[in-house]
Amino acid sequence: MKCALRKKRITLRSLSINAGLAPCTLNNALRISYPKAERIIADALGLDPREIWPSRYQYK
Repeated sequence: MKCALRKKRITLRSLSINAGLAPCTLNNALRISYPKAERIIADALGLDPREIWPSRYQYK
């Protein structure tokens, strides 16, 4: 996921700031389930969050 963002020249920091969040907020999605952050990252990649984090959405 981070590689795909880099290919688009997007950083988690820039996504966070553009979403009106603290610069490091989206990093939390890498460690814990954080649906809002997951949606922002997935939208930037043109994907559904379930494609990136299938284990987090297996019961939803």
